Amino acid sequence: MKIVVLGAGFGGLELTTLLSDEAGEDLDIVLIDKAEGFVFGFSKLDVMFGRELPHAVLNPYSDMVKPGVRFVRTTVRAIDPGTRSVTTDDGTFDADILVVALGADLHPEATPGLVEGGHEFYSVAGAFALRDVLAAFPGGNVVVGLTSTPYKCPPAPSETALLVHDLLTSRGIRDSSTITLITPLPSPVPPSPDASRMLLGAFDERGITFVPDRLVRALDPERRVAHLSDDTELPYDLFLGVPVHRAPAVVTESGLAVDGWIPVDPLTLETAFPGVYAVGDVTSVGTPKAGVFAEGQAAVVARRIVAGLRGADPVDTYDGRGICYMEVGNDQVAKVDVTFMAGQRPSGALEGPDASLVADKSEFGTSRISRWFGA
Repeated sequence: MKIVVLGAGFGGLELTTLLSDEAGEDLDIVLIDKAEGFVFGFSKLDVMFGRELPHAVLNPYSDMVKPGVRFVRTTVRAIDPGTRSVTTDDGTFDADILVVALGADLHPEATPGLVEGGHEFYSVAGAFALRDVLAAFPGGNVVVGLTSTPYKCPPAPSETALLVHDLLTSRGIRDSSTITLITPLPSPVPPSPDASRMLLGAFDERGITFVPDRLVRALDPERRVAHLSDDTELPYDLFLGVPVHRAPAVVTESGLAVDGWIPVDPLTLETAFPGVYAVGDVTSVGTPKAGVFAEGQAAVVARRIVAGLRGADPVDTYDGRGICYMEVGNDQVAKVDVTFMAGQRPSGALEGPDASLVADKSEFGTSRISRWFGA
C-alpha cells in the first residue's frame, strides 16, 4: 500500500511514526515537506527570548530513521484528490491513501504596514529574527496584536506578552515601558475559564493591558500607530504581530477546501474524496489550530489505515482532546487539558501554574522527538 503524507509537522510526524511502528514492513510511506527540519512552537519562543540558539531547536528531517518511511524534501505544486496524485518539484507521487497535513500558511503582507513597521513572531524565521530585536529594544510601548482569525496556538500571544514583561524587567526597563495584548477573543483562553482567569490575573499583576474583542487592521509605520477594528489607534514602539493565516494555495487550488479550509468528518478525518484524509491546521474540524490536536487526529487516521490494511473495520474515532502547556513567566508553566467535541461546548481543566510543570513540558518535547526521529 502506498501512502503519501503531505507535511511533516505534528500530524505528519505522528502519522508516519505510528504507521511505521505498526505496519512499516507492509507499507510504502512517503513523507513530503519543504522545510529542513521540525521546530516546536514553544521552541520559537525559547529562541526569541534568548533561552536557546536556533540550531539547538531544529530537528533535521535527515535524521529521521523509520522503517518503511521515506522523507522527501520538496515543494508540493499540485494535488489531485480525485486520483490521489501529488505533483512536486521532485516529480509526481501517486498514493493509495493520501493524507494532507500541510498546516496553515502565514501572510504578514496581508496586514497593511506589518512588514514595514512591525514584526511577526509565528514563523520560525520571524521568531528567530526577533531574538536580536528584543535584545536591543531600549524600552517603550510594546503591542502584541492579532490581525485575523483563525490562528495557531491560541495561548501563544498571552505567553509572549508575559515573557516580554520578564525580559524588560530583567533588563531594568519595565517601568519605562507598556505592554498591551490585543485579541479578537473575549478572554485569553475561552474554552478554559480557569485558564483565562489565571492569565487575566497575571496580566493585572504585571501591569499588562488586555484588550479583547478587537483586531489590528493595519499599522502606520511612519506615525508608529496600530489601527484597530473599532476605529481606534494605539501607539507602539515595538509591534509583535500574529499574521493572517490561510490554507496553502496548493490546497485551495486542489478543490479540497471549502470556505478556505478542508472540511473533514470530525470523527474519522476523512475528506469528501475517497482515500484522502486531512489533519491539523489545514482543516476546519473544529479544534484549535495547535500541534497537539493534529497529533491526536493523526493517531486516529493511522489506526484506521492499519485496521483497513489488516482487513478489519476501522473503529477508532477522534475525541477532540488535547493538552496545552503555557508559559506564564517567572519560570512557571501551566497546563490546560481541553476537549472539543462536535456539537458540544468545549471544556478545559487547568493545572498550575507551577515550576514543576517546566519538566513536564520538557518531557513532552523530548519524548516526541525520540519517537518521531528515532533519537
